Amino acid sequence: MQIDVTPLPGVGVRKDFAVRKSGRRIGVVEHRDGAIDLIVGKPGNPDVTEQIALSAAEAAALASLLGAPRVVAQLEAEHREFDGVRTRQFPLAAHSPYDGRTLGDTRMRTRTKASIVAVMRAGAVLASPGPEFAFVAGDVLIVVGSADSLTAAALILHDG
Repeated sequence: MQIDVTPLPGVGVRKDFAVRKSGRRIGVVEHRDGAIDLIVGKPGNPDVTEQIALSAAEAAALASLLGAPRVVAQLEAEHREFDGVRTRQFPLAAHSPYDGRTLGDTRMRTRTKASIVAVMRAGAVLASPGPEFAFVAGDVLIVVGSADSLTAAALILHDG
């Protein structure tokens, strides 16, 4: 897929691509001051767009929504040949007892036999986090284990 990058003098950079089925373009405008706008083009007219200003937290949440399912799908495909191995994503809510705490504090592997294999944060995949890795609300944890261990992991992340 081709992503077009267009400098916007005095503003920043526009990055977008054509959505095949709808005849629209979708992308972002990255402002020089760090602000990010989501842009969606009108069908058949790429010069006319609807622009939605996103806060840093909203941009990170959108990136996680778009990125985490792809990571989970890839891991599920790789684990297909292993009976009983499942992959799930768990968003870390602001009320989680692990917001601001480390992966080691969860004792996830010891308590559930499930493993946190990656964390999506602000659209970036952080693979194989170590026990010192500190979680923040909005992270999406990619967890691998059996169905029972994933259920237990969800309870731990929610209730402690």
